[in-house]
Amino acid sequence: MAAAAVGAGGAALGDAASAAGHAASGAADWRRRAGLAGAALGVAAAGAAAGVALERLTVGRGMRRKARLALDAAAPYGALRGAPGTAIADDGTPLHYETEEPDTTEGGGAAVPTVVFSHGYCLNQDSWHFQRAALRGRVRAVYWDQRGHGRSGRGAGPVSIDRLGRDLRAVVDAAAPEGPLVLVGHSMGGMTVMAFADQYPELVRERVAAFAFLGTSSGRLAELTYGLPALPAHAVQRALPGVLRALGGRAELVERGRRATADLFAGLIKRYGFGSRDVDPVVARFAERMIEATPIDVVADFYPAFAEHDKADALAALAEAGVPVLALAGARDLVTPPSHTEAVAALLPGAELVVVPGGGHLVMLEHPDTVTARLVALLARAGLPTPDDTGAAGRSG
Repeated sequence: MAAAAVGAGGAALGDAASAAGHAASGAADWRRRAGLAGAALGVAAAGAAAGVALERLTVGRGMRRKARLALDAAAPYGALRGAPGTAIADDGTPLHYETEEPDTTEGGGAAVPTVVFSHGYCLNQDSWHFQRAALRGRVRAVYWDQRGHGRSGRGAGPVSIDRLGRDLRAVVDAAAPEGPLVLVGHSMGGMTVMAFADQYPELVRERVAAFAFLGTSSGRLAELTYGLPALPAHAVQRALPGVLRALGGRAELVERGRRATADLFAGLIKRYGFGSRDVDPVVARFAERMIEATPIDVVADFYPAFAEHDKADALAALAEAGVPVLALAGARDLVTPPSHTEAVAALLPGAELVVVPGGGHLVMLEHPDTVTARLVALLARAGLPTPDDTGAAGRSG
């Protein structure tokens, strides 16, 4: 999977690889791999770099830095908090979650459904900000940080998608031990939900009332090119695992490189995170901040799991559950193209397929009202209590 396109967080890898590649003086084999990856990533960065160069002709570096600080100060995004809790994964890793309760309960106790939101690679639970703002007080919702992301612990040993599925089970057991569940996942979070469903079919049959898969994939990720020409895309696929292992051991250097190339980093986020060039700059900066907060060694630890991800058979088995499913993607998603969402929908007969015109990978940030409306419609299809008046709340702070 090309570094510049593993979720929006892959853009951070491209930036980090470029910075580290110039400064590191490791073994010749590592330099060769870094050179291959850097060449491929350079193709992806070209468009962003051109835009940054044009900006630099008219706006000084100090002014650009002040603009970023102003955006950070003005943005209310990511400030919503719920009742905090900690789930303990089966390997002892603490997983942070937050619960939002409805203002009123219908049916009482265990009958109240819980919507559990799982975020993507290099993001955190705040990536659901707009949905959280629209739905808070209207549904019972759980938002959690995947291991190594946000406020959760990192754990030890290799990361796998199946491991993330077990983490989700720990969160469900701690935060929603009773009642119907609606599982929502974006990108890596969608893969996490697939792994959960694969490993706990009995729980799915008994409690899961609906699924929502946003901008995700059931597998075959190594075949993607992420907007790169095929040759450099395949080169970076081969080179990147070794490069990332080296970068993970040079975390301080890479983080300095990220800061030094903040403008290019921002351009890459816009290219791979959003489908529109005129995305709200405050929203774009919000996405940058989430991705910037993910340590490079966490990025490196998670990356190999995507090549191994294959849950097509699990989805085929899930179809037997017969529950409502939403499969939604941005039409301009370069990270997990709509064809992958279409493949998910094809494996789940009766799934509602929604391709959002002009949407990119971070579709829930770019088109929040559309995403929220489709989630509310999913609850209705599942026969669950549905919130009303969600549209206007979608961009509230």
